[in-house]
Amino acid sequence: MKCYDNFFLPAINVEESKAFYTQILGLETKFEFASKGMVAYKIGNEEPAIILKDISRYPNVKPAMWFEVEDVQARYQELKSKEVHFLSEPFRIGTGWAVEFLDPAGNLLGITDYIK
Repeated sequence: MKCYDNFFLPAINVEESKAFYTQILGLETKFEFASKGMVAYKIGNEEPAIILKDISRYPNVKPAMWFEVEDVQARYQELKSKEVHFLSEPFRIGTGWAVEFLDPAGNLLGITDYIK
């Protein structure tokens, strides 16, 4: 794992959540993809962001933490050989590849790369 990538949180009421993160916490919007039901917030000068996911678009969304890796496909095979429980095969995202898995306690984790 190279570093943290992003932290995903469900948003029941996106407008209320946006007001909380901007007006109460004072965070700056990093990007907003309203058509995809996501909005991201900067945390200082860090690259990882908090990304809110609209539960009306993602009804099964859970809090998740993703890590950046060099190559999702290679890391997926390595972790799969160690019996990590993946929720799917690796899938394409705007910046490269990603895949999610569960830790032994059922926490949602993911890995992503920036191989376009």
